Amino acid sequence: MTDVTGQTSLDAARDLLRAFPVVDGHNDLPWALREQVRYDLDARDIATDQHTHLHTDIPRLREGGVGAQYWSVYVRADLPDAVPATLEQIDCVRRLIDRHPRDLRAALTAADMEAARGEGRIASLMGAEGGHSIANSLGVLRGLYALGVRYMTLTHNDNVDWADSATDVPKAGGLTAFGREVVREMNRLGMLVDLSHVAATTMRDALDAASAPVIFSHSSSRAVCDHPRNVPDDVLERLPSNGGMAMVTFVPKFVLQAAVDWTAEADDNMRAHGFHHLATTPEAMKVHRAFEERRPRPIATVATVADHLDHMREAAGVDHLGIGGDYDGTAFTPDGLDDVSGYPNLIAELLDRGWSTADLAKLTWQNAVRVLGAAEDVSRDLTATRSPSNATIESLDG
Repeated sequence: MTDVTGQTSLDAARDLLRAFPVVDGHNDLPWALREQVRYDLDARDIATDQHTHLHTDIPRLREGGVGAQYWSVYVRADLPDAVPATLEQIDCVRRLIDRHPRDLRAALTAADMEAARGEGRIASLMGAEGGHSIANSLGVLRGLYALGVRYMTLTHNDNVDWADSATDVPKAGGLTAFGREVVREMNRLGMLVDLSHVAATTMRDALDAASAPVIFSHSSSRAVCDHPRNVPDDVLERLPSNGGMAMVTFVPKFVLQAAVDWTAEADDNMRAHGFHHLATTPEAMKVHRAFEERRPRPIATVATVADHLDHMREAAGVDHLGIGGDYDGTAFTPDGLDDVSGYPNLIAELLDRGWSTADLAKLTWQNAVRVLGAAEDVSRDLTATRSPSNATIESLDG
């Protein structure tokens, strides 16, 4: 769309992102670097165009108007050495920041995010994806926070001993007593509780236990696409009282209903060929492409994602929304959101739907900064009255 001045929606989107860049809640670049080149940063130099290998590099982050990125320090739940593997992921992020100081700045606080924006650098934060990364230890949780991790997703695709995942057979019925203690200790630290990937029962239990805002780092609307990874309306409706936010994801199998059944078939095909269903190595992608030739995949678009945001705004309010693309953690992306350069296309679509620039500034930047700052405020109050928890899973769950 073009306005009376001749400016297109895309021009206006880029202007807005220069002032209020995207805070993206989830990017799996560190895992992609582990899988593809075992952290050889020369082999995948993100200062240069890496579009044949990755969704993410610095030129495309700049083109996409990204001002802050939560880098996921994800490791697979079935690894026998999840804690050291998570430390390797943290090391990868730190090396990336050290390697690219003109473009990336380490960020631990909301103030750091604003300082990076003022310097024209991309604030780089970390989020651990899955409670398996702490091996049932609150001491390990505190260690991850000390190393810079600012959110933890309570589960990934599999249950942990103290929390149910959205995509596993329920066991705990939500959170166990130890799971609730994990939430309380995260609040005391100032580490955001991330409820992407968890069962709806876990979402509700975490909201009951939390004294600080929660986030969904990369989840969309269950009402728009009925996938268990998405957020039900009753949970979205609780975000205003909690102060938290849901960051819409772009993964086609979570945003497009027609893609849900197709993805189940594609995942079965991957496993039949001996690959993990989330694998994105060149060999795995050959299997994906061969399947897709036989069974063309349904195509999500920018409008598909915008439909989720329209509904989530109705359910939660614009003060409680953000963006979490899940780039380099998915084999497929929507048309128009092919990689990290695509965010302006989404903002242009929302402008065409009547979203105001004030609302879009909240979506892209302001909400995420506010939520982290609020978690810091809660932490200051709690640390004045509460000592670090010495609880164990055995003492609380038996």
